[in-house]
Amino acid sequence: MTSLGALNELAPTLSFEPALSAALGEQSASIICADHAWALLLAGLAQRTDDEIVVVATPTGMMAGQLRDDLLAFLPERDVALFPAWETLPFERVSPNCETMGKRLEVLWRIKNDRPKIIVTGVRALLQHLSNTVSPPLEIAPKSQLDTEELVATLAKFGYRREEIVEHRGEFARRGSIIDVFPSTADTPIRIDLWGDEVDRLTTFNVNDQRSTDDLTSVRIFPARELIIDEAVAKKAQGLIAKEPWGQENWDRISQSMTFDGMESWLPWVATDDEVLTDVCSQSSPMHIVLIEPRRMRDRARDLIAEEDDLARALASTWSRDPEQKYPRLHSEIDAFLESTSARSIISL
Repeated sequence: MTSLGALNELAPTLSFEPALSAALGEQSASIICADHAWALLLAGLAQRTDDEIVVVATPTGMMAGQLRDDLLAFLPERDVALFPAWETLPFERVSPNCETMGKRLEVLWRIKNDRPKIIVTGVRALLQHLSNTVSPPLEIAPKSQLDTEELVATLAKFGYRREEIVEHRGEFARRGSIIDVFPSTADTPIRIDLWGDEVDRLTTFNVNDQRSTDDLTSVRIFPARELIIDEAVAKKAQGLIAKEPWGQENWDRISQSMTFDGMESWLPWVATDDEVLTDVCSQSSPMHIVLIEPRRMRDRARDLIAEEDDLARALASTWSRDPEQKYPRLHSEIDAFLESTSARSIISL
């Protein structure tokens, strides 16, 4: 047996640990566990919850990424998903990384279509309000029928930038019957070679010399932005021109369906129902939440809200807006989140 195989055998064994059984039977429970054993304990928990989702929250995104890597020693890669946070601050005139947004959208899609056993996330991503304009990915395979003009329009709506040649994530190019796309979640770009309305060939290609490389049997193209401007979003932005005139420049661009850098900062105004990651999970299946270092998590969450409020007050004077007037927040407060969650159990480590 390989070392990895031996590790894979540990998780089922630990799933019978009495502490896990007791914790799963309580609405709120605590387990004392050394940090180097967190991944093993969580893998054991996943073995006990075949038809349920375990959402593991950590104080920071870096810790979430490290924990996800540790979990891969005990569980198959498809069973563990990382839900990252935006790298940008509220009100910042810079959009989050294209890959980050794509991976977030991929996790949200997987929850409903290819459910992982464990989702690991930092507290910032856990509390962030989600866009209500999430669209399913484009699914393309050889011999499938595809309208070229409709594909180009969908890619533009998904936030992909049209270029002469494709070199970076979030770009696409069209040359006759060939469409190149660099999906937001992919490591390599793809080439769609059409014969009429039929996909004749689907391949990856090399960015350096633009030559096709490996054939693909199928591909999913997730949006490159989380804020997708539809009719409802445009109408809401149009209404804000009179209500919040300080932001007229941004409301005008959104109401005209224009894509621009930093547009995600305005998501709380135009495109959210204040749902968070765990709301999507609970709509799909029963759910458990595990809080890693809960005291540190609460402190980080409160700092996050304070930082958002401080930024709003600082910008209010620039925008000639009452600094005491509340802005729509991008994040939920941690206490309200924990009180309203529909998780079967909340386990603290």
